[in-house]
Amino acid sequence: MLLRGERLGEISDDVLEFISSRDADRHIFEADLLVDRAHLVMLKERGLIAAEELSEIVAALDGIELARLGEGEDVHEAIEAELIARVGAIGGRMHTARSRNDEVATCIRIVLREELLGLMAEVNGLAEALIERAGEHKETVIPGFTHLQHAQPTTLAHHLLAHADALLRDFDRLRDSYHRVNRSPLGAAAFASTGFDIDRKRTAELLGFEGLLENSMDAVSTRDFLLEALSASAILMVNASRLAEELILWSTSEFGYLELDDLFTSTSSIMPQKKNPDTAELVRGKTGTVFGSLVAALAIVKALPMSYNRDLQEATPNLWRGISTTRGAVRILAGAVSSAKFNKERLEAASGAGFSTATELADSLVRRTRIPFRNAHQIVGALAAKREVPTIRDLDEVAERIAGFRPSERGFGKKELEAALDPKENVAVRSRIGGPAPEETGRMVADRRKRIEENGCLIEEMKGRVDRALAALREMR
Repeated sequence: MLLRGERLGEISDDVLEFISSRDADRHIFEADLLVDRAHLVMLKERGLIAAEELSEIVAALDGIELARLGEGEDVHEAIEAELIARVGAIGGRMHTARSRNDEVATCIRIVLREELLGLMAEVNGLAEALIERAGEHKETVIPGFTHLQHAQPTTLAHHLLAHADALLRDFDRLRDSYHRVNRSPLGAAAFASTGFDIDRKRTAELLGFEGLLENSMDAVSTRDFLLEALSASAILMVNASRLAEELILWSTSEFGYLELDDLFTSTSSIMPQKKNPDTAELVRGKTGTVFGSLVAALAIVKALPMSYNRDLQEATPNLWRGISTTRGAVRILAGAVSSAKFNKERLEAASGAGFSTATELADSLVRRTRIPFRNAHQIVGALAAKREVPTIRDLDEVAERIAGFRPSERGFGKKELEAALDPKENVAVRSRIGGPAPEETGRMVADRRKRIEENGCLIEEMKGRVDRALAALREMR
């Protein structure tokens, strides 16, 4: 093996398998070739290798394929060994002023920034799907819940916008994480920099990074960028799981609020009538997988002394597992939301169940009769205990007993009572910022559509910046 050289003897297959990262390294193979190319271009520009050596080495790198690489501890060693086999000793010049430590850290960041851009686009897509469905249902009155009990009427638009707003915060977390990921550790070498006259800013520029991780010890040993990306993914999966849970509950016979498209369901192997929300259930289950990836990575990197330790090799597979699982869950939810059929009649019929208009009745009493809210709360609470729709006579009797007055004598009559008990009227009066009234949800839908468009432009700008840098790098010989 290339790296054992004259220092170490042969290695057993068991030990090689134990220490190898080759399986996980498939994720960073293409990134490794880009890092090699950028490093070589910089070495040539600094006069550390000749122009013809750059051309010969780069031509050989262009022909290396992952599937045909020989054995080695990792993909970096395998590529270098294959390169030397192709061009001879000059291939060894590629590793001048570089360590596997800064090389692998750079490769992980290159792949992760691409994954984050993809995940940001998918989160934006799921938020857009929710917002578009909200735009269709500004007038659809539905039951609102707290403690999974009927609470107050709201609108389907209001409910869907709540999920969308949580996802837009997830987008912001991923965007912030991206800027810390997109920093170059290349040139830090093993941890103590190098005596060669290299230009770290140049390799960062060639690879499309926004800047450097300056301290060479920190550059090779930190994995906080990885933890941050997994943390943002775990929080995202919490929000995704909440949405999935409601798709599951609302599609049951007991709720009957929606039906998922056949594409996102399955049936039973024995019960032919079943239409199971399996994809939503798996989103809920895979949330645990992402949590596990985060916790595993945290446990691996905690208490590691400066600087590089081989333990870090074990953190990276958890990153790819966590990010990949999150991206899949978000894509599935976007499809499920876009194609779901909402049962408007069932939703509207349930909107006043459980005396969910009680809060508005109490509020109406306060506005009309000027009594303290706590008195109104007690009056309506007593009416709710009777478990039947109250009449003006009921209201007068309870109010007189509790507060010593009759609402009907203060201008709160049958008309006012019926309005307070009407779910649509309940929603209509709640037109304050962020409320469920149709005009307010309409404003929020328009505002969020603009935000979705801005997010899309931001992704394209960030991606374009990287793509242009890498395209220019690939042309260099």
